Amino acid sequence: MPDDDVEKFLTEQKAFESKRHELIKELLRQKEAAIKAFDDKLAKLGYEGNHAPKRSHHKTDASKPAA
Repeated sequence: MPDDDVEKFLTEQKAFESKRHELIKELLRQKEAAIKAFDDKLAKLGYEGNHAPKRSHHKTDASKPAA
């Protein structure tokens, strides 16, 4: 009997994880579509794109101390 409970739990856990991954994939698709639509609207307004460099939490080589 305990084996059946374990198998049932594992099956439910796999189904839950599968559903979770599908929901994440759908959310990412929706996010990508929303970003594309927003970018299209910006392009219509004449926005040309990213002019400023992207920020990073990584240090640049210039900020490393000399050996």
